Amino acid sequence: MLVIALSFSALAMAQQKPQVVILATGGTIAGAGADATNSATYQAAKVPVDKLIAGIPQLNDIASVRGEQVFQVASESLRNENLLTLGKRVSDLAKRDDVDGIVITHGTDTTEETAYFLNLVVHTDKPIVVVASMRPGTAMSADGTLNLFNAVSVAGNKESRSRGVLVVMNDEINSARDVSKMINIRPDAFKSPWGALGMIVEGKSYWFRRLDKRHTNASEFDIDKIKSLPLVEIAYAGGNVNDTAYRAFAQAGAKAIIHAGPGNGSVAGSLVPVLQDIHKQGIQIIRSSHVNAGGFVLRNAEQPDDKYDWIVAHDLNPQKARILASVALATTNNTKELQRIFWQY
Repeated sequence: MLVIALSFSALAMAQQKPQVVILATGGTIAGAGADATNSATYQAAKVPVDKLIAGIPQLNDIASVRGEQVFQVASESLRNENLLTLGKRVSDLAKRDDVDGIVITHGTDTTEETAYFLNLVVHTDKPIVVVASMRPGTAMSADGTLNLFNAVSVAGNKESRSRGVLVVMNDEINSARDVSKMINIRPDAFKSPWGALGMIVEGKSYWFRRLDKRHTNASEFDIDKIKSLPLVEIAYAGGNVNDTAYRAFAQAGAKAIIHAGPGNGSVAGSLVPVLQDIHKQGIQIIRSSHVNAGGFVLRNAEQPDDKYDWIVAHDLNPQKARILASVALATTNNTKELQRIFWQY
């Protein structure tokens, strides 16, 4: 009888733990270097998800965890097709009663893009947490182990619900919408210009604010209905810019071009007639800023956007503007509707 009672007690304890699924895609968090001193020189996407989980036995103290290998690639090689596959898998899992939260391990190069995509298209209030690391697990002071432990803690926490997709790194909880990779050689690489949503200390979450933009359950976009993403390209503009990239992207079939301009998404005088001509071909022109710490593009400032029928990206950086444009263009090509979407998301 005692053995049966203990078995029931163990089962009850297991059922009380949050059920968290870890979806692995590769990246530095699954990387390995030749030597412990190699923190910036290594091969990404080498360690499978079962070994990542086995390397952190403390996960069993905070959640019932299971893993699934979705991809095993460096994140700079991810394509739109990968985003769709991942998004649909996350959506499927989020509908299940035996899943309380989802963690996605990812490469840092495009973490902010994948996380923002999921923030736009997955309809759920369950926590979705994207996690990465700046150093491979073989390096001194590797950050992946604690990052993953924290991510599982956040994903299993009921207080994380309805906050949109989250990015957890370096003890911070950031919104997928705001956060960006600001440096490529330090563990404090990911920052939001508007501040973190919260922090994690010894596995406990402390929250400071909420995202005041549409996301997840409140989004008009649904991954279950999206079959493909239109081609959207980014043209980087600085001093001495010419029209080569813009014309090449238009010829290649881009449905929109993100103008990654300096300052307020400024457009060189020589480019204005080129962009006007491209827009007449039915291609959307979206002004963004490549200012690193938070470019904020004002409509009808620097350029008469109303007159030219152009769109401004608001505070979204070029890579996130590309993600939003791709998702939005799957449903509309109306300029006014697209501008509304950029204000709201």
